[in-house]
Amino acid sequence: MQSLRSGPHLGAARARAAALVALAVAAAACARRDPPGTELGAAGDPVVVRAGPPSDEVDAGAPAPEAGSEADHLPFVPDGQTRIASLALRTWVYTDVGRQRTRYGYLRAGEVVDGRGPPIVNEGCAGGWYRVNPRGFVCLGKGATLDAAHPAAALASVRPVRGQALPYRYTMASDTPPLRYVRLPTLDEQRKAEGDDVVAHSVRWREHLPVAGVAALLGEPGEPPDALRARTLVKPYGTTQHLHLGSHSGRAAADSGFALLQVVSWESRWFALTTEHDLIALDRTKVVRPSPFRGVELGPDEDLPVGFVESAFAQRLTFDDAGHATPSQSYGRRQGIKLTGVERTGSGTFLETRDGGWVAPGALRVVSRRDSFPSFATGGRKWIDISITQQTLVAYEGKRAVYVTLVSTGRGGMGDPEKVFATVRGTFMIVSKHVTATMDGEDDKSDSYNLADVPFVQYFHKGYALHGTYWHDDFGRIRSHGCVNLSPIDAAWLFEWTDPSVPPSWHGVINKERGTVVNIRP
Repeated sequence: MQSLRSGPHLGAARARAAALVALAVAAAACARRDPPGTELGAAGDPVVVRAGPPSDEVDAGAPAPEAGSEADHLPFVPDGQTRIASLALRTWVYTDVGRQRTRYGYLRAGEVVDGRGPPIVNEGCAGGWYRVNPRGFVCLGKGATLDAAHPAAALASVRPVRGQALPYRYTMASDTPPLRYVRLPTLDEQRKAEGDDVVAHSVRWREHLPVAGVAALLGEPGEPPDALRARTLVKPYGTTQHLHLGSHSGRAAADSGFALLQVVSWESRWFALTTEHDLIALDRTKVVRPSPFRGVELGPDEDLPVGFVESAFAQRLTFDDAGHATPSQSYGRRQGIKLTGVERTGSGTFLETRDGGWVAPGALRVVSRRDSFPSFATGGRKWIDISITQQTLVAYEGKRAVYVTLVSTGRGGMGDPEKVFATVRGTFMIVSKHVTATMDGEDDKSDSYNLADVPFVQYFHKGYALHGTYWHDDFGRIRSHGCVNLSPIDAAWLFEWTDPSVPPSWHGVINKERGTVVNIRP
């Protein structure tokens, strides 16, 4: 497990630990777990065989490319029979099959994709390399198989949803974190592990639930499917293998977050299967209600300024010819309002809204038009502008703003990121993107966390990333360990807008070209 950003706050009582803390904090902004790939040994020279059927994009009369080379990874028409199932948290997709191969990205456990043979067997992959769409090669082995019905793939068959808020259903650990059961436990096993009142506790938990709301978030629990009735659940390759203590592998850490694949009713309790294939009792968790907050998307003929309501509400006004104001509607807290940039003065100062109304500027956090632009804001090039003091993010195409929202950057504010939880400042480019990624930190037990499947993560510098957030709804205020926290809806939108793009069946990509610029300033 790699802890990239989990150092404690610096204080007088901890001065003698400052040097060690600075080293831990300097490593990066958010801790992340890097599971292994699917390599089976040292890479060797590719076995030269004829490439498979040419893609529609390839001239059928041209010579076939050398099998296993970068020229041999063009998109292909599936044969409908060759299907590759990912069994790992990260089944890597490579540029080629040679000694100097690099990674394009990866598939997630449970994903089943089309493959193209014939397989290329070499010292780097005894199971054989297969081509996948839209590019690259996957090695069959511990992390991938041609058996689409493999138990690990069957358990993880629920795929993350992209483009609309959270990709999975989520819960957070309660004051008594859940046990990680390795199978569906009998009632006797539950009582032995958790105490005799497990059923009564579950009943009390359900009685205090707003049932309709929870059902909408989690779905109605059903009977466990056959894939969940195994003696011991198969975990994805690359997950942490905890020591089994009978029916479970210990208690989850405090402040843990869980992404859920399935919710079932078993022995009078509700259990959920996590993305790491642990079973947890939901009555030991708090169901996540994703933030409804979202930013403002600007149309082709629209531009900044945009205002966000700072207080509980703001009044929209209209003025008659005599200058008398009449309230016409109320804006809710954090609601984004498109403005024209026109001011009205007289009995007070008011800002004109794009729908013809007026609002008092004191009620808003206004994101204004830029007076100047950086050199990279040319043509339609995409870039992101983040202000730490304003806690805002604007997505641009050249000099045109296309999206604006509130964010939460590092709680250290304008402090030194090497010493406190502050967001790094400067100009960067997105270097990798992940539909979800697990983040954890353990250097300071007063501020530890273990957050599974943080949504829509985009790393731009070391461990600093833009990502969605399911554990708080405080956007517009500093809050994070250094990353740029976004609401789930904003993170989903931004993930699909930025470069590099992530193919629909992939879980992540590593930037091989010019990624979207991220500019972070005071």
